[in-house]
Amino acid sequence: MPELPPRHSLWLRFLVGAVMIMSASATATAVAAFREIDRVVTAFEEAGPLDLGDEVAEADAGKPQTIMLIGSDRRAKTSQDVQSGLSSGARSDTIILVRLDPEQDSTVLLSLPRDLKVRIPGVGTDRLNAAYAEGGARLTIRTVKQLTGLSINHVINVDFAGFRAAIDAIDCVYVDIDRRYFNDNTGPERYATIDIMPGYQKLCGSAALDYVRHRKSDSDFGRAARQQEFLRQAKQQVGVAEVFSDRQRLLKVFSTYTESDIDSRKAVLRLGEIAARSAFKPIREVQFRGADEISPAGVAYVTADQRSVRRLADEFLGEGRRGGARKPATARPVRRRRGKRAARAAVADGNAAGRQQALQIVGSRKWRQPVFYPRKRTPSGSYVGEPRVYGIRAPDGRVYSAYRMVVQRTPRATGDFYGIQGTTWKDPPILERPSETRKLDGRRFELHYDGDRLRLVAWRTREGCFWVSNSLLQKLSEQQMLSIARSARALG
Repeated sequence: MPELPPRHSLWLRFLVGAVMIMSASATATAVAAFREIDRVVTAFEEAGPLDLGDEVAEADAGKPQTIMLIGSDRRAKTSQDVQSGLSSGARSDTIILVRLDPEQDSTVLLSLPRDLKVRIPGVGTDRLNAAYAEGGARLTIRTVKQLTGLSINHVINVDFAGFRAAIDAIDCVYVDIDRRYFNDNTGPERYATIDIMPGYQKLCGSAALDYVRHRKSDSDFGRAARQQEFLRQAKQQVGVAEVFSDRQRLLKVFSTYTESDIDSRKAVLRLGEIAARSAFKPIREVQFRGADEISPAGVAYVTADQRSVRRLADEFLGEGRRGGARKPATARPVRRRRGKRAARAAVADGNAAGRQQALQIVGSRKWRQPVFYPRKRTPSGSYVGEPRVYGIRAPDGRVYSAYRMVVQRTPRATGDFYGIQGTTWKDPPILERPSETRKLDGRRFELHYDGDRLRLVAWRTREGCFWVSNSLLQKLSEQQMLSIARSARALG
């Protein structure tokens, strides 16, 4: 899990936690620094050994490393508690590959769908998460290596209680929630309960776990994108100082809730060096591309041919990728496109519906500033319910007014929502370090990219800040995002 996810996050923050601790200790005496390293090594040892045999490859000092993060909710069949009858098995809910390469311009994440149809060595064709149930992390890594051709250097297995504890240990995470997530578990399908409203807000342990694990009304692709986005926002908010100040609590969480093959000072030092050099790089997400399939027996799979998977692996390694981390650029005009590309980028008139949303916000009396609403929308887009007007509690305890409008891009697009956000909080973490700024129509816009995709466009006023968020799968084109943001006008 990322499913996902510090200046890293979550598990990512766990494995890089060792790095950050050493980096933060660098200004102390050499003796103190080695004590910190010893504490990290001890935490890894206490976490419990993860016997992977010869499935992991030892990385040369200073060279890139690929880490497999597994989020699971129970022990594997091969573990002692299962063999003794204390548990009925294991489920790997999330498998994320993390690439730490200081020579690249970003830290890369690749989520593998849990329902991906694969050949599991010694078992046969099944979903990817069945590999963990059959043979734990060792069989999972063997399956992933066979599937992708990638070499794996380390594995960290985190259970869900550890995820909750880690998020609480870093004082929660501010997340840009794309839509309403709700399930009270009263129907025939026994999905986990969840109740999270749309909008930028702070998520703590249990709510954060509900958010990243949610499956009802979502595809594996949407779920993976949600987990990766959670990790990105966690990384953006949690810095070296916070990791260092919380190190004892985090190490306790790590040693209690994780298993790893990292069990020596040498391994910690090598991982620490590479992670320290990668710590301030942005996260880039490689989105898995595949198709849904129902077998004759009624089993739902995600499918992808071998060539497509290998292309994703190349992109993960930085070879022939679709786009790297965006570097700041000078402002430039938006050029008009013609033909089929223009048709895909088209926006439609949305003034009446957008104004109605704004009037509802003004009428709520919870928002006393001008309301920015878009006069353009995607061609088949429609607003989902009434806008949410609420308060965001900042780290200093102050509560800032906020609103969120949610638009479903097309009526048939499951999990494909984009949003318009406003808040009187003038420096929310999500707007830190824009990729570039552009002045268009007399307004200065802050653009935030993920590779070659524009994921967020923001602007500021004396009263607060506002932004348009792309869908989780980043289905809106750059032209659409800019057109919608440029069309925003103030009411009230």
